[in-house]
Amino acid sequence: MTAVIRYWIEPLTDAHDLEGVLEVESESFTNPWTREMYDWELQNRSMCHILLVRTDQERVAGFCAFWLVFDEIHINNIALRPERRGQGIGTSLLRQVFAEGRRLGARRATLEVRASNEGARRLYERLGFRVAGVRRHYYTAPVEDALILWRDDDPVGGG
Repeated sequence: MTAVIRYWIEPLTDAHDLEGVLEVESESFTNPWTREMYDWELQNRSMCHILLVRTDQERVAGFCAFWLVFDEIHINNIALRPERRGQGIGTSLLRQVFAEGRRLGARRATLEVRASNEGARRLYERLGFRVAGVRRHYYTAPVEDALILWRDDDPVGGG
């Protein structure tokens, strides 16, 4: 039986936490973002937002990096450490991202996902995302198509 883990979600405010984000990146993606890419993100805080998942055991157990572009959230990266997946934490993280987006004026959200990533696709669909298109050969290592997903905000609280 898996023990219930205590976690909380908060904005990245300390560049020291970037090490944890990079660790989660390397544990989660075959072609992870680099420190330089995140340094650029952190220099553009009016557009770039990063929420962290923290636990009693881990300073950074997961994160979501997203842009606010006009009234849209563009989710660039979302990941949890492998041992934190499948516990509802990703759902909570995305709901917090949507709430933060609404607070900032967003009405829609978009992201790309590997066509083969069934687990992530199921999560996104549960939260109201729908396939809107395909980016051919978008991913490398291995080369794979990306599905473009969109979600319209539900002010009644659907996601």
